[in-house]
Amino acid sequence: MANVKVKKESTSNGGGMVSGIIIALCIFVGWLIWSQVMGDPTNFEGGDTEKGHPLNTLGQVYKGGFIVPVLLGMLLMVIVFSIERFFVISKAAGKGNLDKFMKAIQASIKSGDIDGAIVSCDKQQGSVANAIKSALVKYQDVKKEGFNSEEASEVIHKEIEEVTALEMPMLEKNMTIISSLVSLGTLGGLLGTVSGMIKAFGALASAGTPDQAALAVGISEALINTATGISTSITAIVAYNFFTSKIDDLTYSIDEAGTTIVNTYRHFRGSLKQ
Repeated sequence: MANVKVKKESTSNGGGMVSGIIIALCIFVGWLIWSQVMGDPTNFEGGDTEKGHPLNTLGQVYKGGFIVPVLLGMLLMVIVFSIERFFVISKAAGKGNLDKFMKAIQASIKSGDIDGAIVSCDKQQGSVANAIKSALVKYQDVKKEGFNSEEASEVIHKEIEEVTALEMPMLEKNMTIISSLVSLGTLGGLLGTVSGMIKAFGALASAGTPDQAALAVGISEALINTATGISTSITAIVAYNFFTSKIDDLTYSIDEAGTTIVNTYRHFRGSLKQ
C-alpha cells in the first residue's frame, strides 16, 4: 500500500505540472489570437489598431481590451480539458458498449459463471471492468475459504472500495479546473465590463461635450467582455455536468455489479445450508 500511495502522489504531482503548463499555453495562445489575428491592421480603418474603426467582428473583439486574451485563454482551457476528459472517461468505460457489458456481467454472475464474467472483464478492459474483475476474483477467494454471507459481503465491498479508490480518482482529475472556469469566466467578463464602463464614463467626464467615439469604444469593450465571459461559463457548465454524469454512471455500474456479486454469494451460501 505504501508503494501505491507513493505512485499516486507522484502521478498527482506530475499531472498538476502538466495541467499548469496547459493553462499557461492556453493563456499564451489566447494572447496570440488576440494580438496577431484580431489585432491585424487589416481589421481596422486605415490599418490603425488604436484609432481606426473596426471593419469586422475580429476587430470589434480586439477592441474589448486587455481582458479578452485572458477570456480566450479560459475558453481554450475548457475546450482542451473537455477533450482530455472525454478520452479518459471513454477509456475508463472500456472498449465495448458499457450497458451491454453490464447486462452480460449481471447475467454471468447470476448464473454462477464467474469465470465467464472475468473473461468478459478482460475483453472490456477499462476502470469499470478492472474494478468488477477484482471483486469477482475476491468472490472466488471467499468462496474457497467458506466465509459466511456477512463476512463475504464485507470482504467483497472492501475490495470494491479499494479498487475504486485507485481507479476512479483519475476520472475526476481536472474536473476542478473546469468547475472553476464556470465562475472565473463570469468574473472575468464582469471585470472587462467594469473596465469598459469606466472608460465610457471617463470619456463623458473628460470633455464638456461627450466624445461619442470614446464612449462607443468603452461600451463596446464592456459588451464584448460580457459576451466572451458568458460564453466561457456556458461551455464550462455544459462540460462539467456532462462529465460528472458520465462519472456517476461508471461509479453506479461498479456498485451495481458489487451488489449482484454479494447477493449471488449469499444465495450460494444459502443453498449449502439447505
